[in-house]
Amino acid sequence: MTLTLRHGLLAVAAISVGGAAFELAAERHWQSWEQLVPWATLGVLVLALALCAFGRSPRGAAVVRVLAGVVLLAALFGVYEHVSVNLASGPLDQRYADTWDTLGPLTQWWYALSKTVGPTPPLAPGMLAQSALLLVLATFAAPRRAGVPEESRTRASA
Repeated sequence: MTLTLRHGLLAVAAISVGGAAFELAAERHWQSWEQLVPWATLGVLVLALALCAFGRSPRGAAVVRVLAGVVLLAALFGVYEHVSVNLASGPLDQRYADTWDTLGPLTQWWYALSKTVGPTPPLAPGMLAQSALLLVLATFAAPRRAGVPEESRTRASA
């Protein structure tokens, strides 16, 4: 059962990585160094995906988890950057130009986070975080090692 779960997690992670790559390419997301960060994280995710799919050692699982942690940090940076850009463009939005300064900070942040104002999708970096978390989960659904009964593995990990 855990092998099927592992394959499912790896498949969804691979689909998410492919979807993120397509979205970045469609948006031509390479105009500045900040826009290259998600491309680098996609490379890290592909490496972690390969290690997770073909590696079977505890050390490999640890490396996948560290790489996923790096991607999670980059994803948080991406959310921050996107919200900041949207927040800065709030006063320029024709719907809120006259009232932006009268809105409370929480309302301004909500509008920036929900892309009510601004051009950048703050949740797009979430695709990267989702892929990283899927890979971490896949490391816990480790395949059986040959010659070790399931009972022994369960007792050893408890």
